[in-house]
Amino acid sequence: MSAHSFLTLLFFTIFCFIISLSHALNNGFTLELIHRDSSKSPFYQPTQNKYERIANAVRRSINRVNHFYKYSLTSTPQSTVNSDKGEYLMSYSIGTPPFKVFGFVDTGSDLVWLQCEPCKQCYPQITPIFDPSLSSSYQNIPCLSDTCHSMRTTSCDVRGYLSVETLTLDSTTGYSVSFPKTMIGCGYRNTGTFHGPSSGIVGLGSGPMSLPSQLGTSIGGKFSYCLGPWLPNSTSKLNFGDAAIVYGDGAMTTPIVKKDAQSGYYLTLEAFSVGNKLIEFGGPTYGGNEGNILIDSGTTFTFLPYDVYYRFESAVAEYINLEHVEDPNGTFKLCYNVAYHGFEAPLITAHFKGADIKLYYISTFIKVSDGIACLAFIPSQTAIFGNVAQQNLLVGYNLVQNTVTFKPVDCTKPY
Repeated sequence: MSAHSFLTLLFFTIFCFIISLSHALNNGFTLELIHRDSSKSPFYQPTQNKYERIANAVRRSINRVNHFYKYSLTSTPQSTVNSDKGEYLMSYSIGTPPFKVFGFVDTGSDLVWLQCEPCKQCYPQITPIFDPSLSSSYQNIPCLSDTCHSMRTTSCDVRGYLSVETLTLDSTTGYSVSFPKTMIGCGYRNTGTFHGPSSGIVGLGSGPMSLPSQLGTSIGGKFSYCLGPWLPNSTSKLNFGDAAIVYGDGAMTTPIVKKDAQSGYYLTLEAFSVGNKLIEFGGPTYGGNEGNILIDSGTTFTFLPYDVYYRFESAVAEYINLEHVEDPNGTFKLCYNVAYHGFEAPLITAHFKGADIKLYYISTFIKVSDGIACLAFIPSQTAIFGNVAQQNLLVGYNLVQNTVTFKPVDCTKPY
């Protein structure tokens, strides 16, 4: 090949890359989400049956709720890295050249965080661990910098470093979009209950270091997700930018309520309807009726304060004329024998401020064993709207307008 032909080819390649990047950013982009129990997941354990997976999801949900509750009670700043509590994974690449990793997508965390070499104390990770020394674009942020001090952690240079690095996302349309100088947490002394192939967490929370906050104007402060039914190989998507805008028939919007020193997205839940019966969400959960429930991608089930839960459970029980049975795992309070009867769940509506969201059977009941279905809500000290309740909803976050918009869709199909 002549020098002129080589330069022409090089120019064309660079030009196509710039056009592809511009197209991806201007029109938004979409990533695939993988449920940790999907056969596509590196966490998939073929020897487990679906009921064992549900029992494990219950355990993770309860651990996660306990973490949030303890965090809400303390005024001491803490790290929001919360290991082994995620449910949906995404793959992304870090560094130059790109190094592929898996991370749990988490609206309750504020940082892109992963294990890094040299790993002095790390949880077991099946996939290779990122080695910053092999990346030409990696840079540590000094521990004494204002940026480092703004994080809710005091472990800089003890457990790891806050760093800047090139992050690359592969869209479902085949475009790769790179974001240089993205702030990440690079941990080399890690403790916790993480185990398996995941490298860490992709924080989608409300803090300044979360991925949506860092992408900022390039995505217009918008991201959304659509979680498919909890079935093998079910499709779920994470959208950014223009691809994340939720609009059209059935779309309803509710405001996000800011909470000082707390991550995540708090909404105002005014009541539930079970059929024609209204159950008001009485009493504050996080210090006031505004922002009384956390919407969370990483918690499987929905948790309600005890008084609200038992009034809600009573209303559901009045609607269903079937034999009550015990949950074999002892977690869910309202369960039915559905082995020999048709089961018709009541229509439940979650009345958020300005948005009435209909929840059907797929979002409100779960089979915990052959012939036993349980109400997928759990009484607790706190309130969290979990991801089972969000199935087949397109959920859009606008960080400029501070709103969440819901739209009922079939997440397994184009929407």
